[in-house]
Amino acid sequence: MNTALGHLRILDLTRILAGPWATQTLADMGAEVIKVERPGAGDDTRAWGPPFLHDAQGRETADSSYFLAANRGKKSITVDLANPQGQALLRDLAATCDVVVENYKVGTLARYGLDYDSLKEVNPRLVYCSITGFGQDGPYAALPGYDFVFQGMGGLMSITGQPEGTPGDEPMKVGIAISDLLTGMYASTAILAALEHRHLSGQGQHIDMSLLDCVVGISSYQAINHFLSGNIPRRMGNAHSNMVPYQVFRCKEGDVIVAVGNDGQFRALCKVIGLPELGGDDRYVNPGQRNRNRDTLIPQIAQAMLARTMHEWVALMEAANVPCGPIYNMQQVFEDPHVQHRGMRLSLPHGAGVQAPAVASPIRLSDTPIQYGRSAPLLGEHTDSVLAERLNLSPQRIAALRAAGAI
Repeated sequence: MNTALGHLRILDLTRILAGPWATQTLADMGAEVIKVERPGAGDDTRAWGPPFLHDAQGRETADSSYFLAANRGKKSITVDLANPQGQALLRDLAATCDVVVENYKVGTLARYGLDYDSLKEVNPRLVYCSITGFGQDGPYAALPGYDFVFQGMGGLMSITGQPEGTPGDEPMKVGIAISDLLTGMYASTAILAALEHRHLSGQGQHIDMSLLDCVVGISSYQAINHFLSGNIPRRMGNAHSNMVPYQVFRCKEGDVIVAVGNDGQFRALCKVIGLPELGGDDRYVNPGQRNRNRDTLIPQIAQAMLARTMHEWVALMEAANVPCGPIYNMQQVFEDPHVQHRGMRLSLPHGAGVQAPAVASPIRLSDTPIQYGRSAPLLGEHTDSVLAERLNLSPQRIAALRAAGAI
């Protein structure tokens, strides 16, 4: 079967999550991704466990769940970037690649002759994506930073968590490393855009991706709310800043999400919960009125929701076309029949001789579907084969590089 990106080769100089997430997305669509790791250590996230994958004998491997989540379908080679021979190998590989992705601190790779200006001399068609916390310029460009920092600096935590003055009202981070994952998604989009431009111009270009930029960028309607009103958005728990009712309600047993987006849905909700008169009340007749009068509307709905269980309400609301849903834990997510039908849980062969779990890509392409080959690679699993196949190095030359500490 054909793949969408099977004609592309990616040199992946990234580690942790944002960069690996971007390159895994490209690997899922068929690109050959050559992941470069530190000899003897590898990507930091290999050690970010437990849990760790277990081999065929039940022994704990050196690969964590975190690493498995962002590195499937890649080839791993080990190269010492501080070794001149290692630097030369990477320059030679870059000359054969379409894309380089890196997430080193600003200026680090320039010292090794592996920055964009150096590599475009050997490959003018190269698309080179740099991923950093703060970007390639600006007063904070030289500073390091992790996902948590950018959730705070980008304003996300100021609008996430319980309302101020209520129990547990501290600013709250998202339950996944959303800054990293978003940046990886934006980076893969930018890389594909630069490749499309290359089809017309014949030239590559440099992409500057910043985690802080990406978090600020997704502030979207919350930022525009602030620009238009002058008000600073606040934490609202599970409520929505613009739509009402659009939140979690406690039930007789469990909790249910109600996500009303228009007037018809609101009237249907009112009938379902036994309060049809609310649907015709002038205070709640449209989204703006419901938003202005949420303090009187929400308590009435909340009281009515206590009459039934979560599953009872979901069945009734779905029958009335009211957007709603249960709140699942992670086990329940993958037990759901629809999630199972969509094939979102995978089992992929791993170099440790076992099947490793994975979560499928949400990308569905009709003519070039995603193909899942293997799980994340063992450290240095493909060093010899990549150097032999891509650079035509002999076994003797590879052995000499290994003896010199370059690989």
